[in-house]
Amino acid sequence: MSSWAVCLLNWNGREDTLRCLDALRGLAGEAIVVVADNGSEDGSVAAIRAAHPEAELIENGANLGFSGGYNRAIRRAFELGASWVVLLNNDAQLVPGALGALQAAAARWPAAGVLAGRLLEPDGRVQWAGQRVALLSGYSGRPRGYGREDAPEFRIEGPVERAVGALMAVSRDAVEAAGELDEGLFAYVEDVDWSLRIREAGFECILVPDAAATHALAASSGGRLSTGPVYYGVRNTIVVCERHRPLGRAGTLLRRSSIVGSYLARSLLVVRSRPAVRAVFEGYADARAGRLGPRRASAAARS
Repeated sequence: MSSWAVCLLNWNGREDTLRCLDALRGLAGEAIVVVADNGSEDGSVAAIRAAHPEAELIENGANLGFSGGYNRAIRRAFELGASWVVLLNNDAQLVPGALGALQAAAARWPAAGVLAGRLLEPDGRVQWAGQRVALLSGYSGRPRGYGREDAPEFRIEGPVERAVGALMAVSRDAVEAAGELDEGLFAYVEDVDWSLRIREAGFECILVPDAAATHALAASSGGRLSTGPVYYGVRNTIVVCERHRPLGRAGTLLRRSSIVGSYLARSLLVVRSRPAVRAVFEGYADARAGRLGPRRASAAARS
């Protein structure tokens, strides 16, 4: 039985998931493939069973978010004997040799608990090649290399502050030490929190540039103009910063202002959407109230 597993999460993303599984078909013997379905209503379950009987399919029966859905997949992978799990978005496709690159890096970096893959736009430009975590201000800036042509400076292997959930490998030892993904965060920023907790538990987080995937950013949440990423981004960034870098009252207010201000600027200047602006204030209000879990349906509908 393989000691590696590739875990996918599906929520009404039948075609993306089938394409992703098609690309993974050649991994037989190299990794177990586990798919967790978050209560899809688009025929995903039947289609996956028919087209990919080799995949281990878990039916969660409801939308448990990124954290809850992947946690079920990870648990099943560990039950099947995996010592490393690779989280891969269903709207991403591994480049040839990516899994082997992760496996080789795990051997080179025995203290690693997280291996961060690189993400590329479908046209080959860099989407993510590492990123800092600015807990003091709450604004970490764009990922390294974002939007630029791929180049050697974006292919340097070594320690990085965080991984991104669209492509990251996590060891069983790290999960046992630091815990699973935080289901209260539901979606977005949970990968930052997990990376930090695993590092705090004594493990390294290593960027493995040869482990890359092309990725359709935010496809699973409605695309780049969806208000979901705005709401969860504001709420969860505040929560994660205050969890990992507590400040005094004045510092907390300044950091919250920085987070809200950065998301407002994006909503007004990039998204140009009143619903996105409302989502910023909704996320802020829920963070202040300690209201976690899935976004309230009534508020989402207003946005």
